[in-house]
Amino acid sequence: MKWIIDFLLSSLGKKLIMSLTGLFLCLFLVVHMLGNLQLFFDNTGETFNLYAYHMTHNPLIKVISYGNYFFILLHAVQGILITAYNRKAKGGSYQGKEIADTEAKLASRNMRNLGLLIFVFIGLHMWQFWAQMHFFEMGKQTYDGLEVKDLYSLVKEAFSQAWVVVFYLISLVALALHLMHGFWSAFQTMGLNNKKYAPIIRAVAMGYSILIPLGFASMPIVFFVLK
Repeated sequence: MKWIIDFLLSSLGKKLIMSLTGLFLCLFLVVHMLGNLQLFFDNTGETFNLYAYHMTHNPLIKVISYGNYFFILLHAVQGILITAYNRKAKGGSYQGKEIADTEAKLASRNMRNLGLLIFVFIGLHMWQFWAQMHFFEMGKQTYDGLEVKDLYSLVKEAFSQAWVVVFYLISLVALALHLMHGFWSAFQTMGLNNKKYAPIIRAVAMGYSILIPLGFASMPIVFFVLK
């Protein structure tokens, strides 16, 4: 048992935890984006409001959600620890020699700063929507006798503000860069980036890191333009 703890506390163990939590969060982003795209199903908010209601009243989803919050914090803590260790050990940046210099561009040289911006973005996002829905009074709608909180109107109001939209878009650019580097690095840490699969992993990482942020960006842009 001690060797497991020693391994998890080692540099390689921290990177492995960072990689696994990162890949889990990548999967969560896909699910979260697909759910949020229901904002576009109609202009009354019924589809999205019912989706939000069922997501917050399903016991299994609640357990997964709290696990996701834990993984976000663990991922952030591991990133800070790895950055501190690398700076102390080699006086360098987050990424060492694992990736060629041609790959260590904007994203890899600024993973810590990108991660911090994304963490602030997550905090704002949760305050604007998650906290408001769970802990504060808000408008409600009734559909077929079922009274649900009107999260759609809250989203619409938030995305009618220019500063919110601009901050979201900047944060999503940071997310794209973070994903582009992190997705690739996760497979590299697990030793799965051999010559045979490297081009495939690279293509998937590029496509994922572009399409997911674009999906999220479409929401504030459309709501702001059509306000």
